[in-house]
Amino acid sequence: MAELKRLSESRDLTRIERIGAHSHIRGLGLDASLEARDASEGMVGQLPARRAAGLILQLIRQGKIAGRAVLLAGQPGTGKTALAMGIAKSLGAETPFASIAASELFSLDLSKTEALTQAFRRAIGVRIKEEAEIIEGEVVEISVDRPVAAAAGVPSGAAPAGKTGRLTLKTTDMETVYELGGKMIEALGKEKVQSGDVVALDKASGKVTKLGRSIGRSRDYDAVGAHTKFVKCPEGELQKRKEVVHCVTLHEIDVINSRTQGFLALFTGDTGEIRAEVREQIDTKVAEWREEGKAEIVPGVLFIDEVHMLDIECFSFLNRALENDMAPILVIATNRGITTIRGTNYRSPHGIPSDFLDRLLIITTQPYTEEEIRKILDIRCEEEDVEMSADAKVLLTKIGTETSLRYAIHLITSAALACQKRKGKVVEMEDISRVYSLFLDLKRSTQYLMEYQSQYMFSEVQGEADGDDAMQS
Repeated sequence: MAELKRLSESRDLTRIERIGAHSHIRGLGLDASLEARDASEGMVGQLPARRAAGLILQLIRQGKIAGRAVLLAGQPGTGKTALAMGIAKSLGAETPFASIAASELFSLDLSKTEALTQAFRRAIGVRIKEEAEIIEGEVVEISVDRPVAAAAGVPSGAAPAGKTGRLTLKTTDMETVYELGGKMIEALGKEKVQSGDVVALDKASGKVTKLGRSIGRSRDYDAVGAHTKFVKCPEGELQKRKEVVHCVTLHEIDVINSRTQGFLALFTGDTGEIRAEVREQIDTKVAEWREEGKAEIVPGVLFIDEVHMLDIECFSFLNRALENDMAPILVIATNRGITTIRGTNYRSPHGIPSDFLDRLLIITTQPYTEEEIRKILDIRCEEEDVEMSADAKVLLTKIGTETSLRYAIHLITSAALACQKRKGKVVEMEDISRVYSLFLDLKRSTQYLMEYQSQYMFSEVQGEADGDDAMQS
């Protein structure tokens, strides 16, 4: 059992510490005047693009302008997705950020327009405000009376009467004793509330929240746990009216109101098609809450990567959807040049129709310089906890310049494993050279195919004789 427990803990730890392609991104790396620093918060270079993204970030935070669309366009490996992740990190948890790949729309059980509608509504938040009556104070004493059944000697099979008790709470100004029923006693027991704790009780729902331990009782124990939080004894009245804010997305409200299993559909993922009538009723209700001051709309961000994979129908839908007054900020990215619009025979810049391109604010990214590649590799070595010598980093930077940044980043972990195999602690040039010879980049792989293409099936070989040989093979 101990071995199984230890194995489970190690698996959990591995899952938590898993490193992603953009896990080093912490924000856009801008100063107070929205000027981009050379290297900050995991972002390196792309100064004009980051300054432009900073302005978009301000536009999103203001939340007053809806239906704007931004295109991140650039060659592969120039940091387009990193820019989008930087925007998401800078926004924080309060602003909704939904991310999808365009190809996802064609592999779902939903229609393309329904999938886009759900993505749009996942990116629109609703901040619902409500007032609740709470009792907040420091626990002086909890006393629970013995059940009547136990006192009277009733047989154990019979149902005992409910427990009763008293709870004494105080603030700096007053002290009051409250009568407790069975449910409240059970709730206090679940939260392990004891004398000296500061608690908040919701009168409507009976929910008990332990806020922490009173500072005045901090000397009761010689040692306390690392997670023990000390708070001041509340001031004023015990009973207070407090504004509670719930943050949900429009899509979550749609699912809760359209499925028989309610909010459980959010966990199962079985959202299915949501009827337009349900959405209209929800939009009307949210509009009423806005007028009454009970709710506030928080337009978020919808990021669609590889947008050239969308077809002409999706682009037509996006044109109309962006005109809605509750549309989020749309950020799309592509690495295509002038190419065919999917679903048509027409060619257009980035594979996007010209009428939709006219709506976009276009941010371009440029290839990284050698110095910027070196800084990015330094950041990735630190993120992946790989110690590398200066000469090895110079070689890896040269490889990244001549091949691609992504290929150079892939070699970091591979070189670290090669270093472990020879029982070294610091990655050296020989480790980089070893993995460089083991794993081909795009240019060397293409060259290999050109040399040996006659030995592959269905290869396009010049000459009839070679063609016959290819058919026979």
